[in-house]
Amino acid sequence: MVNKLDVPHLWSQETERAVAKQEELAKGVYSTDQSFEEMRIAYNKERAYWNQDPPEMVEVRDGTVPTNTGEVKIRQYRPVETETLPCVMFFHGGGWVLGNLDTHDRMAKLVARATGAAVVATDYSLSPEAKYPQPIEEAVQVFHYLQDHHEEWGIDPRDFSFTGDSGGAHISLATFLALRGEGINLSDIRALLLFYGWFGLSDSMSARLLGGWWDGLTQDDFDFYKSLALKDMSETKQPYVDLFRNDLTKQMPPVYLAAAELDPLLDDSRLLAKILEANKIPVQLDVFAGTIHAFLHHSRMLKAANEAIENAGKFYQKFAR
Repeated sequence: MVNKLDVPHLWSQETERAVAKQEELAKGVYSTDQSFEEMRIAYNKERAYWNQDPPEMVEVRDGTVPTNTGEVKIRQYRPVETETLPCVMFFHGGGWVLGNLDTHDRMAKLVARATGAAVVATDYSLSPEAKYPQPIEEAVQVFHYLQDHHEEWGIDPRDFSFTGDSGGAHISLATFLALRGEGINLSDIRALLLFYGWFGLSDSMSARLLGGWWDGLTQDDFDFYKSLALKDMSETKQPYVDLFRNDLTKQMPPVYLAAAELDPLLDDSRLLAKILEANKIPVQLDVFAGTIHAFLHHSRMLKAANEAIENAGKFYQKFAR
């Protein structure tokens, strides 16, 4: 697409080193010229490096949750030795096509350390094998399972939050909206911690100016992910896809937003923050200079990645029960 900014000349030196390492590990990892199966192989290979040397947890426990579409794997991270902890449900990114519990293991552990909560990561079904909104439906069912089995998992059923990066941020907000539509007790939800998510914009200034081989988020790339995730491209106008079609002016929990300065999805976070701020809903938007989409994965090398998660943890703690 024409009129793009020259992002490699704008990103920070730390980002330059991280992207160079990314390409060393799996050159062209985000190229949509390959099949989604090939992308998964490259993605998993590249993410293995970034998940090394995570913070220590008191306990890491795997389990499965029965859903209408089959069993869904979950993984709980407990950062402290306490009988009962608040729960933060974590949803990984990857355009709804890539990613799993292992590709985001370090990130989930960092969130657990920053929040002090039991983080429960959900290995929702990926596209194209599962079409949207199946991941949201599975997430809703996992939420109800954890509330019903809170004693078994050592979590407070009245203190839940949702977090995720990229596509996982979308699932986090969509899951909350779906639960709100069910009429759940909204006081059970403490906060949303959303990292560089897409929330529904079909066009924006940031999308026009940014995106390239380094993040796999040109307009053509994004259309590729949507074509795999949706039954039909007309579904981009559905409320569970375009989340801005939902009422975000009331009955919303506090929201933390971390965004990258050089991310084509930047304007999604800016718009969401503006809506919440205008309606006096607690919100904090941090835009990290010189960073690109998915920068949280580079926490072994990028100060901004650790700062974003630490800021999210501080925001979360402000609303402790």
